[in-house]
Formats: sequence, C-alpha cells, structure tokens
Amino acid sequence: EAEFDAYLEQVKKSTEMDRLDSSRAKSGVFLQRYAINPVNGERIQIWASDYVLADYGTGAIMAVPAHDQRDLDFARAFSLPVRIVVDAGEDPAVTGVATADDGPHVNSGPLDGLGKAEAIDAMLALLEERGTGTPAVNYRLRDWLISRQRYWGTPIPIIHCDTCGEVAVPEDQLPIVLPSAEGLDLKPKGASPLGAATEWSSVPCPRCGEPAVRDTDTMDTFVDSSWYYLRYVDPTDATRAFDPAKVAEWLPVDQYVGGVTHAILHLLYSRFFSKVLYDMGLVTFNEPFTRLLNQGMVVMNGSAMSKSRGNLVRLSDELAVHGVDAIRLTMVFAGPPEDDVDWGDVSPSGSKKFLARAWRLSGDVTSEVGADVTAGDLAVRKATHRAVHDAGLAIESFRFNVAVARAMELVNVTRKAIDSGCGPADPAVREAAEAVAVILSLVAPYTAEDMWMRLGHEPAVALAGWPVVDPELLVEESVTCIVQVAGKVRERLEVSPEISEDDLRELALTAPGIIAALEGRAIRTVVVRPPKLVNIVPE
Repeated sequence: EAEFDAYLEQVKKSTEMDRLDSSRAKSGVFLQRYAINPVNGERIQIWASDYVLADYGTGAIMAVPAHDQRDLDFARAFSLPVRIVVDAGEDPAVTGVATADDGPHVNSGPLDGLGKAEAIDAMLALLEERGTGTPAVNYRLRDWLISRQRYWGTPIPIIHCDTCGEVAVPEDQLPIVLPSAEGLDLKPKGASPLGAATEWSSVPCPRCGEPAVRDTDTMDTFVDSSWYYLRYVDPTDATRAFDPAKVAEWLPVDQYVGGVTHAILHLLYSRFFSKVLYDMGLVTFNEPFTRLLNQGMVVMNGSAMSKSRGNLVRLSDELAVHGVDAIRLTMVFAGPPEDDVDWGDVSPSGSKKFLARAWRLSGDVTSEVGADVTAGDLAVRKATHRAVHDAGLAIESFRFNVAVARAMELVNVTRKAIDSGCGPADPAVREAAEAVAVILSLVAPYTAEDMWMRLGHEPAVALAGWPVVDPELLVEESVTCIVQVAGKVRERLEVSPEISEDDLRELALTAPGIIAALEGRAIRTVVVRPPKLVNIVPE
C-alpha cells in the first residue's frame, strides 16, 4: 500500500496531456492482487499505471501487449509476458512493435483460427451464454466548453428581445460579421469582450421590430478552426462555405501530421464537424483524415526547451555552425518521427561529416553519364537496388531514419568500391552515387542538388524521379531465420529465401540450440513464417 500511495502522489503531478504522450516511459505498481479471466479462468496480475485514463471505458483495461503499443511498452518495462493472440506474422516480444493487423487468432481457445471481427462476435456470444458479460456502446461525449470568451470567436446567431425572448437570426442575415475592433475596449471586465460593441449589438427584433440586443457571447475558437480543410479546397467562394463537388473530389485528407497536443482537441472537433456535416448530407465522408501521424518534439536533456530551464538551444546558432542540411538530417536520423528528439543525445557534427563524405563521392565518379550499368559490379548494384528499395518503403511508412541509414550503408559500399574494389570508372559506382543523391534529396536537398550537378545531371535532382528497382537484384541467396522457444531467441539459421514451411519447421526442430532449449519438453505449437521466423511454444 505504501508503494501505491507513493506512486499516486507521483501521478498527481502529471497532466492528462503528459499521460497521453506515447513516448513517455511507462510506470506502474503491481497491487499484489489478481483478477480471474472469465473465459479461461487464468489469474491476471492487477497493476496500477498512469497511462490508463480514468475516462477510458471503466478506467480499468485488459492489457494485450502483443497488439497494443502502449501495453507492449508497459509489459517490456516490467518484464511481463507478451502473448500473441492474433497471428500477424511477427513477434512483438522480439521486434518491440505491437501488431494491430488482422489475422487468425492463436492461443485463444475456442477463438483459434477466427479473424478479428469473427472472434469479437464469438466472444460476445460466449460471454452472454455464460452470463458473464453483454455488449455495450461506450459514449465519451462531453459538453463543449465555451467559457473562454474571445472577441474573434464565432458569434452566436441569437437576438434577445424583451417581448419575444430568444429569436434566431434570420437566414438571409447570416453569416453574422464581427464588428471592427477599432476604438473598442476589449480588456477583460467579467463579461464577453464583444459586449463593448454596443452599436453592433443593438438591432431590431426580427420578429416584432422592437429594440433588441444580439447575443455577445462567442463560441469556442475551435469552431472556426475545425473545418478549415473544407475551405482549403474552395477558398474564394463568397456565397457558401464550400463547394460540395470540389470537396467530394479532394477530400478526405490523405495524411494528417500534427503534434500529440492536437489529439484531444482539434482532431476531436474536426471529426465532430465532419460527422455532423455527413449526417446532414453536405459531405460524402464522416472521417476528415484518412491517416494520422503525431510527430514528436525537439527537447533538451529530457525536457521541453525553455529559457526558465536554461536548456534553450537556438536554431540559428546550430544552423550557423553545422548548416541546414546537417541539422535536418540530424533530426530525421534521430529516430521515428513520432518520437521526441533529445538534442543532448544527437550529433549534428556527425551528420555534417557524413554529408561531406557522401558529397565527395560525386567528385570521385569517373564514368560517363548514361554508361551501361548492367556491365557494372554486381555486388555494388545489388547494394544500390536494395538501398533504393528499402529506403522507398521506409519513406512511405514515415521511417525516414531508416531511409537515411540505407543511404549511409550505400555510401560505405560505394566508397569501398572506389578505393579498393571495382574502381571509380565502374558504371555501378555511378549508379550508387546517383542513388545516394536521390535518397538524400528528401532530407538534405542542398547537398543532394550539388552532388547531382557534379555527377553531370540537369535539371535538378528534385525532378529526377525515384530510381527504378530491378527485382532480380533484390534476390538474396540466403536469409537469416530467427528461431524462438517461448518467445526467446535460441537459434539463428541461414536458409534459402524459397524454403518451404515444412522444411523450415524440420530444420528448426532439429537445430542443436533448439533441442537444448526444449530440454525434452513436449511442444504445444509451432508457428512458422518462412523464411525469417519460427516460434516454438513448449508445454
């Protein structure tokens, strides 16, 4: 209890925004209590942790570490079991990445083999049959608070009349235009700032014609900023908010990028607007953004930069010392975009040195533009096409740090080929240097453009297009297969990329390291994902 009380005091110091931050280290306390799983009777440890919010469901959750990233981070922090229940072809206990994809259920008793939707229906039916649970819809709607009054907020279209009461502004008088702020005293006085505009607020009642007063309260400013994406596609129409035909052509938004601070305010309001407009038949979609990426912040020594903390790093100073390309590369290479970048842990000088090394490649190449690359060194060509392939996939999934890593590897291969391999005149070296320039053009455009020019190309590398990958050059003679026993890596096997499931299972079960790890135990199940993974679950 003392440990829990101490943890409770610690949690009280955190804001809800802090607790929503997925990059925070997970914390918690084991309560020395257990819950009983109503389906299989297993005992489940009960933990208290601040990443579970009180207003989510009942405030208590059943953690599923293999398939929820926050649960996985928590389980890894406290060495808790990570049981796969949906087979998505990866082991989150090894990769550190939860799998949210659909797939057949495993380790789930009567649900084994079912897809996610089927399994949910089957589980609900099972719980109802046993009398231990029923399906329910959990509503999380809250009142929209508008107590923060701003002069520039959205006017409320109501007129107050002593005779008629509250009267709606006639449609032909909409939208209500805010008065000029010139000459108005808008300082807080315990009332809405718009009340200072007495000439604007004094109007005749639309119903009886007697003197009346506009409502001087304004709605939250998020009312203004929650439907901008609709206006973007039709910003000059003076007769309506947006053209439905143009909105249908351009929206919904393919990719939204924003900080985690948007998650509980702006995104909630934007989705609300879209759903209301969809119900009214004004738009053809009820979700405004198809995909979401919450990018991290640049911090210093674990804290947000501020003068009061004395950890402020001036961007202008860093740019003057290292250059814009090196700073940009440093931020991109530091980790996935959703993670914070701690400036105390990164090396802009290292990025600057790498860019100089990559740039020198463009001056060392001696083959002509358009040389027949098919006659070039095969190993260098394979490295080039593998780097382009992997970097392209990484960029499409916002893993820019992986794309930079592939460029770095290719620079090393190319430098080695020039200095002690096939030589600078080999067409494969030119192909590799050009690929480096194209990959780097996305994160270090100034360096990449200069490389492209030194390699003899016009126009800009930004217009060059992505290199075409030859699938035959991606074929590997062998790959490394990881073999696990009870979630722990016990063997690594070099196998053919084309190995069959049966052959890989036999090879894994007869490997010396696996035989030793099993210690004679019977095997419950073997999950085989050729050619890279075998997971053995003993009894």
